[in-house]
Formats: sequence, structure tokens, C-alpha cells
Amino acid sequence: MRIYLLLAFILLGVVPLSFFTYVLLNTYEEKTINSRIEELKSQGMILSNILYKSVYLTNGSDPVIDANINRIADIYDGRIIIVNNTLMIVKDTYSIAKDKYLISDDVIRCLSGNTVIPVNDRKAGHLKLTYPITHKDTKEILGAIVMSFSTKDIHSIRSSMEQRVLLFAITLAVLIVVFSVFFSGILTKPLTSLMHSINHITEGYMDEGISIKGYNEIEKISDAFNHMLSQMQKLESSRQEFVSNVSHELKTPITSIKVLADSLLAQEDAPVELYREFLVDIVDEIDRENKIINDLLSLVKLDKKAGDMHIAQVNINELLELILKRLRPIAQKRNIEMIFESFRPVIAEVDEVKLSLAISNLIENAIKYNVEDGWVRVSLNADHKYFFIKVADSGIGIPESEQDFIFERFYRVDKARSRESGGTGLGLAITKSVIQMHHGAIKVYSKEGEGTTFNVRIPLNYVS
Repeated sequence: MRIYLLLAFILLGVVPLSFFTYVLLNTYEEKTINSRIEELKSQGMILSNILYKSVYLTNGSDPVIDANINRIADIYDGRIIIVNNTLMIVKDTYSIAKDKYLISDDVIRCLSGNTVIPVNDRKAGHLKLTYPITHKDTKEILGAIVMSFSTKDIHSIRSSMEQRVLLFAITLAVLIVVFSVFFSGILTKPLTSLMHSINHITEGYMDEGISIKGYNEIEKISDAFNHMLSQMQKLESSRQEFVSNVSHELKTPITSIKVLADSLLAQEDAPVELYREFLVDIVDEIDRENKIINDLLSLVKLDKKAGDMHIAQVNINELLELILKRLRPIAQKRNIEMIFESFRPVIAEVDEVKLSLAISNLIENAIKYNVEDGWVRVSLNADHKYFFIKVADSGIGIPESEQDFIFERFYRVDKARSRESGGTGLGLAITKSVIQMHHGAIKVYSKEGEGTTFNVRIPLNYVS
């Protein structure tokens, strides 16, 4: 990661600098050349206004004009050639080609009245401009002024600027590298610490949380990881407790069966009534063992993907009536009143077997954890999108501190009472899994000593 940060800083620093430097230098050179061209045009116009009035283009002799031409040539460190309309050179500041003829495309076009574009020969380092000598009144072109000046001073300044910019860029690159190494170290240090902490936890030291100070995002990751670790610890604690409870639950019926069987075997002439009593107890213990195993199997099946759902159109009213009919005998043993309220007929797309298991768990818990002579009220309602099942009871209630955990697997609020009633801590976990497989939701409202209400919401139409 530090390498990537280093490259990013270099790209964000050096590349834009190089680009803007290139643009700046080219702009400087272009504007300087254009400024030089405008100055040469201005000097050409001055010379043209002087020359068309004199006989200089005929005899090429005038000390004042010669002085002006030489002065301009010296100022711009170049060469000026004056050509008349016969292409004869009447003045050459280099004194090389006087009285000779200059036949060039630029001069011919200039004498023909065409505008001549300045020529900037960057490789040769000079700028050439051909300016017409025009009579002010008749507009007749009497000759041409050929000006050729060096641009080496401009290129020299540009080269000097390039060297300085290069030195600056190198210095900036070094500073960026130093800064990026330092800054990337600051950025990656919390991540490195986080990685070491995760590796430490992976080795089994789950009791140690992560405390990393850094920028805001890292602290949030640290807090989220600690929250996840806390949940894992709770789950691990619940799992260990579940293993211990299930081991005890599975062992207790077997121990009871063995004690009852050994007692019968020890009595050679035991009466038939005793055999019957002991066999009834043995059957009860077998039923208890079977219930624990069935709950475990149900939970394993619900762990599979929703592809195992068997969705069909189900009359929810009839389904609830059937569940209540099956559970009424249990309620009657404790004189608990079962009430069913249906506000409208409800047909929904559900997995009948799984939903029946989930609702049965809710109602059965309402009976088990109720008070003598209490009541359980089940209501059904629906709107255009969902159907709603409410299971309320007059039971012992759930402490507020326990309500966030009751849907966790292996969790039991009152462990002693759960064991007495045959509970395994899986019922509500199974119920929530079933409802979530139907893309529904379940909420609990409870106050200790005043009863509990479970609200279930499930879509009428199942969406895979």
C-alpha cells in the first residue's frame, strides 16, 4: 500500500507540474515571438514610410536612412535587406549582397501584393519577415524590406527556464518522495496495527479487543471489529453453554431410562402396576429425548438455502386454527384460555410446514411461560401487501435486558424453568429463521410479570 501511495503522490505532484511547465514555456515562447514580430512590423512600417518618399530605392545612398536601417539591425541583432521592385538589392546591412538580385518566393509574393506570413525557423534560431514598401498615395509597391533576426536570446531564456523548472521538479519530486514515505507510514501504521491485532485474535486470543488510534475511518473499523468480536464471544459462550445443556439434556433421559430399567430388572416379582408405571416414565423420557433431537434437526434444516422452500397458496386462518386445536390440550392442563381473533380471510404464499413450526413455537412458548388460569390471544390481520400474526400472553414476561438475545440460538432466559418445561433454547431461533426465509420480520414487546407479545409480519406474495 505504501508503494501505491508513493506513486499516487508522485503522479499528483510531478506530472501536473511537468504539464503546466510545458504549457507555460510554450506560451512564453509563442508570446515573445509574436511580440517580436509585431515590433518588426512596426519598424518595417517606419522604414517603408521613409523609403517611399526618397530616391533611396534607385541609388541606395542616403546617410540618414542608412543610419536608421543599421540602428534597427543592431537593436535586434539581425540583418536587413532593401529590395526594389526590380528585385535588386539596394541595401544590405551585412554589405554582402548589395547590387545583386534577390529572387525568393517571399519577396515575389510581397511585390505582388500578397500578405507574407512571418517565418520562425526554430532550429536555425532566426525569424524572417518580408515587409512591402508601399507608396502612401498611389498604393504602388515600390520594393520590399527583408528582415532576418536572431531568436537565440528567446530560446536561451527558455532553456534557462527549463533548467530551473527541471531543478525545481527534481527538488519537488524528492520532497514528495520524502513526504509520501512519511505520510504513507502514518496512513498505513493503523492498518498494520489492525492486521497484527486480527492475526493475534485469529491465533485464539479472542478476549483481547482492538484499540487503534488513527484517522476517523480506522477508528470506525476498529469499533466495528470490536463489536463483531463481542458478538462472536457471546455466540461462542452461547454455543459452549448449548453444548453443555444439550449434553446434559440428552444424558438425563438416558440416565433415567437406565435407572428405571435397572430397578425393574432388580425386582424379580415386580407387580404389573409397577411395570406399567415405570414404562410410562420410560416413554416420557424417550419423548423428551426425541423432542431435543427434533429441534436440533429442525435447526440444521433451516440452515440450508431458501431453495428448499416449498411455497404454496395457504389459507392462514385454517392453518392457525389447526395449530391452536393441536395445542389446546396442553393449555387445558394449566387452565389457560386460548383465544383466536381473525379480522379477515387471508390467503398467502408460504411454506406451510415451516410456518406451522414457527407459529407453533410462539404459541407453545406462550403456554409454557404463562401463569395458571392465564390466557393466550392469537390474532390475524392483513393489508394489501402483508399479513400480520400477533401472539400475546399473560405470562411471566421477559426482562428488558434479555429481549435483545432471545432470538439467538442456544439462548434461554430462565435456564432452570426451560429445562423443567423441556425447552432447548432453539424454539425462537427456529421461528426467526423461518420468518426471515419468508422475507418477514418479528418483534417482541414484553414487560416482566405482565406478559409478552410477539408481532409477526410476512409478505402475502413470496419473492424468491
